[in-house]
Amino acid sequence: MKNTTVLTVTQLNTYIKSLLEGDLHLSSVYLVGEISNFTNHYRTGHFYFTVKDDASAIKAVMFRSNAQRLAFMPENGMRVLLRGRVSVFERDGQYQLYVDDMQPDGVGALTVAYEQLKAKLEAQGLFAAQRKKPLPPCPMRVGVITSPTGAAVRDLFNVLGRRFPLAKIVFCPVQVQGASAAGQIAAAIELFNCYQAADVLIVGRGGGSIEDLWAFNEELVALAVSKSEIPIISAVGHETDFTICDFVADLRAPTPSAAAELAVPDWQEQYAYVSGLNLHAKSLVKETLAEEKRRLAVLTASPVLKNPLNIIENEKQTLDSLWLRLNTAQNNLLAGAKQRFGEACAKLDALSPYKVLLRGYAAVYADSHIVDSVKQINLDKTIQVRLADGSVECQPVKILE
Repeated sequence: MKNTTVLTVTQLNTYIKSLLEGDLHLSSVYLVGEISNFTNHYRTGHFYFTVKDDASAIKAVMFRSNAQRLAFMPENGMRVLLRGRVSVFERDGQYQLYVDDMQPDGVGALTVAYEQLKAKLEAQGLFAAQRKKPLPPCPMRVGVITSPTGAAVRDLFNVLGRRFPLAKIVFCPVQVQGASAAGQIAAAIELFNCYQAADVLIVGRGGGSIEDLWAFNEELVALAVSKSEIPIISAVGHETDFTICDFVADLRAPTPSAAAELAVPDWQEQYAYVSGLNLHAKSLVKETLAEEKRRLAVLTASPVLKNPLNIIENEKQTLDSLWLRLNTAQNNLLAGAKQRFGEACAKLDALSPYKVLLRGYAAVYADSHIVDSVKQINLDKTIQVRLADGSVECQPVKILE
């Protein structure tokens, strides 16, 4: 026991680490397997996961400096090809794979990144039809965002100038591939919207490989397109190429030339259409004038307009006739009323109590009330006796029964 060396745990782990890192076979290994227990450490940006096959598993870590270069996001269950080195995490005594690079096994990294971003943006509703803005029917300012070199920009300018020379082309040159391309395209879209410099925007480039078109598959460009208040036509690649920008844009054109045709009307077709409307309007005006002339001829030939005094005389005659009828009716009403009044007066006169007095009868009043019973007479008060030709005030002396 005298010559036995006693190690600390740290010394042992450090020794094992030096052994592993000193083995050239473990300094650069390629490993294929399936990802599980994947964790994206958002604070540090490091990826932690396990790589496994049917029989074994190994812990793995990919530091932020390497992880940020990936074009796709690793997921559980994804089969990948890894390149890295084997070493020991001294604190836990855990040997693991330190990954420098990662590629999907059997499928390109860009293809995986494309499908991942497409699914993410579709879930957010950025591809929904109800978000699509209609294109203006006759834009006077057409914004173009593309490379200043190449056939695409020349085709765009030629088609726009031929179809609708009245429109002003507002051109913003950008890089369409490379590391800075997506940022330039997104910034150009935001600049157009900030100054409202166009009525419609064409964003695109010519065809190419998925690597060449990748700037139009970046989330940065997709978000800029989705936020644009100006309608955007995406014209990226050839007819068989679809990018994320195509799905988010308000309209997708298969080529830049097709985008120019969709953006503006054909002035010759518009001229023919307006000329047709002009001829139709002239024909309608001509027919309307002819019809009004016919109506005017009929009106001027009518007796009313030929001799309007006849109408006045006829109306005077009608008024005189109505006046005579009114007077006759009024006289008839008065005569009938007089006759009925005389008859009523005769009936009243026949029923008058004064007629009875003329036959020798008298009416007796006490306190201005007619007396119809001796019980109403007070011997201390006078009574009035009404005769046919006057009244007599009397003092009753005795009541006889």
